[in-house]
Amino acid sequence: SRGPHGGSLRKRSAYTRAALAIGAITLACTSALAQTAQQPAKFRIQTAVPSASIYFELLKRFGDRVDRMSGGRIKMEMLPDGAIVPAFEILDAVDKGIVEGGYAWTHYWSGKNAAAGLFSNPMAGAGVGLDQLSHVAWIFEGGGYDLYRKLYSDVLKVNVEPFFIQPMGPDPLGWFKSPINSTADFKKMKYRSPPGITGEIFKEMGVAAVAMPGGEIVPAAQRGVIDAAEWIGPADDLNLGLQSVWKHYYLQGLHQSTDIGELIINKAAWNKLSPDLQEIIRAAAMASMTETYTFNVFKNAQAIVKLRNEFKVQIHDTPKDFYPEFVRATTVVLDRYAAKDPFFKQVLDSQRGFARVVVPYWTKILDLYASLGNAAIAAQGSAPPPAK
Repeated sequence: SRGPHGGSLRKRSAYTRAALAIGAITLACTSALAQTAQQPAKFRIQTAVPSASIYFELLKRFGDRVDRMSGGRIKMEMLPDGAIVPAFEILDAVDKGIVEGGYAWTHYWSGKNAAAGLFSNPMAGAGVGLDQLSHVAWIFEGGGYDLYRKLYSDVLKVNVEPFFIQPMGPDPLGWFKSPINSTADFKKMKYRSPPGITGEIFKEMGVAAVAMPGGEIVPAAQRGVIDAAEWIGPADDLNLGLQSVWKHYYLQGLHQSTDIGELIINKAAWNKLSPDLQEIIRAAAMASMTETYTFNVFKNAQAIVKLRNEFKVQIHDTPKDFYPEFVRATTVVLDRYAAKDPFFKQVLDSQRGFARVVVPYWTKILDLYASLGNAAIAAQGSAPPPAK
């Protein structure tokens, strides 16, 4: 650059750099304006819960969170059970793009592959003692999420992107038209259970189990088609209106001692989202996991007080002989499927291996809290606080 033309060369170089910088800024602004001007991505989410469900309320909170986090670039409309397709057809509807997304539980797809039920609802903690939190730990820390995505991509071969979003267990054994003092009493009743393997476990025990969506439970109970039923939990059962039909409620259930709702999104719709928008949905789903935990603890506790005090529901402990009988039936059924299906065996072995490490430790921690809670109840008296 030295010489008679060095100054002019330096000036031209500076002008060039300035022009490039201005061009880059202009391009960035133009892109930002274009993105802002774009129509938001719209997702209709067909859910498997009625609009009265507390989980429908939580889904709307999730949609609002995605809206705010994305600056309005994603809009989600939550649709109650049956709005566009019935609950058990949600996966097919999302796969085919009839709706952009769906909300249900993996065991709803057990008719396509039995292993589906092990992800959202491993019965009796996969028969090896996983509780709600240790089940979630298996998903996020024990390899469960990779197997979960493999279920959809390689086994079911559907065009969806799946997310866990709402841990809601444990589900009570449920509502009964009359008290049961033993498993033998239970076997005399026709019982609404979840679909798939869970229903098979009840049948292995000798219980007459029938599957039906949540919205059909109360009408079926009123007509006497069923004698007992489970749904989700005290708060959601209260909203569903089961207390208007039956007055005997058994709080401890093993069939869904852990229970996680899922969000599935059509893969083509998912792939149209920019990476930052995809990450926003992932982060919002994780936030909903935490929100659901805290929501459940308080809302279900409030619901129990209301059911007892206002609706005169009798809250019972599940008969003790139910536990070993259900675990026995669970092991029989799960081993039967594992012998037939390599993927089922892969998932079950993963859960059992994880449980061998985690359950001995985690059970001691749960004992701590159970002992602490029982000591506090004894010190304060057994009368529950008034409902608010």
